[in-house]
Amino acid sequence: MFHVKPLKRRPRRSLLVAHVAVSVSWLGLTVGLLTLAITAFSTGDPATAQAATRAMKIFSDWLVVPVALLSLISGLVLSLRTPWGLARHRWVWTKFWLTLITTALSVLSLRPGISEAAELGRADINLVVAPSVATATYLFITAVSVLKPWGPTRRGLKLRISASSVKAVDERSSRRTA
Repeated sequence: MFHVKPLKRRPRRSLLVAHVAVSVSWLGLTVGLLTLAITAFSTGDPATAQAATRAMKIFSDWLVVPVALLSLISGLVLSLRTPWGLARHRWVWTKFWLTLITTALSVLSLRPGISEAAELGRADINLVVAPSVATATYLFITAVSVLKPWGPTRRGLKLRISASSVKAVDERSSRRTA
């Protein structure tokens, strides 16, 4: 079985703060991109549309990939180096897959779409839809992080059962006999 040593309290808390900060940054960045995309799509002024798409390109060129990757990596390290585990709880597993998918879509779809819009100086509806879906996804991930819904995964149940049976054996063996 694969086992990684848990982080001590101070590094775990520091990493948790970094993860929350970068994840909230990703949400804020996406809301900013959504605002600029709506502006570029809905304005009748070509100069405003061009300025909005250029601003989006600056954000996507400098921030989207690092922020997405930092969120993914910090969350992965937290899940692997804390008792939550990556595949022990459905909420962690769901967050991981949604983060992985949105990171891939940010790199492979959103950034190229923004680059194309910046070249054209205008945005189409797809550039409004992408950050809208991303924003909704990040809000859902945030809610899942806070509420921790659902139960353990099958793997989590097996680990919980095996841990409780080991504990029961240890308790019985420590009892004094006649």
